[in-house]
Amino acid sequence: MRISCRFLLIVTLVLFSFQVFAQQAVHVPRNNKPKFGPKAGLNLSNVLYKDDDGTYSDDFKMNPGFHVGVMAEFPFGRVLSLETAVLLSTKGFNSSEEYESMAEPYTFSLKLCMFYLDVPVTLKAGFDIGKLRIYGAAGPFLGVGLSGKIKTVYETSQEREENEEEIEWGNDEGDNFKRLDYGVTMGGGVEIRFFQVGVFYNLGLANISNYTEGGYMFSHRVLGITAAYKFGGR
Repeated sequence: MRISCRFLLIVTLVLFSFQVFAQQAVHVPRNNKPKFGPKAGLNLSNVLYKDDDGTYSDDFKMNPGFHVGVMAEFPFGRVLSLETAVLLSTKGFNSSEEYESMAEPYTFSLKLCMFYLDVPVTLKAGFDIGKLRIYGAAGPFLGVGLSGKIKTVYETSQEREENEEEIEWGNDEGDNFKRLDYGVTMGGGVEIRFFQVGVFYNLGLANISNYTEGGYMFSHRVLGITAAYKFGGR
């Protein structure tokens, strides 16, 4: 089984993050206890779809969706902390193109909606401004595809035809996409007591396509707004 260098890099970053936490956990002040809580928000997903001849995703539209799950934060001290989460997250894109066949215009639309289980691990740095705490965060994430659908619509002035099929996951050429996704997540936001609100961007580094000849690549991009409520001492 082939393992890409980028995947090994992501795994190394995850292990390094946990190693740093393990080394620093014994030095956490008593008032900096671990925090846990629900986390949810908006996903605006798209993809990078290209090959050696060009990029085809420039005109794709973002697919609105969501993420929801639980998070945990482990402070190192007053500035640094390690935050992780387990999230059900949507990914995909929307595309609509107008064509003309035999002098009759028609529209072909494609919507890809995918559900993933994502696990981000980020190193956070924050500082207090009055009652607010400003933070920035970055780190790797791993994702596993759970389910999804491919919806197509063919429409003319006379007819409309819709089709929908379930995504087939696997590593064979006959499968639609590989299950494993990984990449880098980065973002920032503010905290007010137990509430946390922020924005993030997930840059997918995995090529989830089973067809790779000619530089063919299909990778996720997700811009999101997230909120969390954290239980535990500050």
